[in-house]
Amino acid sequence: MIETDPIPLSALQHWAYCPRQCGLIHLEQAFADNIHTARGQAVHHLVDTPGYEIKSGVRVERALPLWSDRLNLIGKADLVEFHPDGSIYPVEFKHGAKRQKLYDDLQLAAQAMCLEDMLGRPVSKGAIFHASSHRRREVVITPELRARVIDTAKAIRAMLVSGVLPPPVNDSRCRECSLKEICQPEAVADRTRQRQQQHRLFDPEA
Repeated sequence: MIETDPIPLSALQHWAYCPRQCGLIHLEQAFADNIHTARGQAVHHLVDTPGYEIKSGVRVERALPLWSDRLNLIGKADLVEFHPDGSIYPVEFKHGAKRQKLYDDLQLAAQAMCLEDMLGRPVSKGAIFHASSHRRREVVITPELRARVIDTAKAIRAMLVSGVLPPPVNDSRCRECSLKEICQPEAVADRTRQRQQQHRLFDPEA
């Protein structure tokens, strides 16, 4: 990992969900699909093709490339609305029903901060579009959320530079993770069993 390489915006969402998941994807380049990733890919097919349209005076850009030299981030927004009053409104598409998830909000906040750096205009709000319920959940880009974006990017940078994979969480998050078989959270997290096995390895009576 070159220290100056930009961090993908998706890495922030992965880290906020589970640092080890982020490490497996962005450090070890490991990935696997499950029903949740397949649904997510299906949702993003709606906005994967770059282009724009005008709806009621609002310019809607799809698959808009994003970057920030200040934050050293790069990625794309599913959809960005440019309103007649000058306001800019990013929209991130997610599968599932309408419910708050911090890791989704963090990714959206990072998109807003990139848009601010690119365009020199404030982006104070955005939305998560939940495909299953066909509803938007508005997210205010608060100072706390902005600070968390910066801290998360720093943590990811430190992991990538060190090359050290974070330990598994081995909790309810693992059930929905497509990388569970690669991660092996139960086996890796069971330190007690590992220590017992190591002890028996050097026990002549074992």
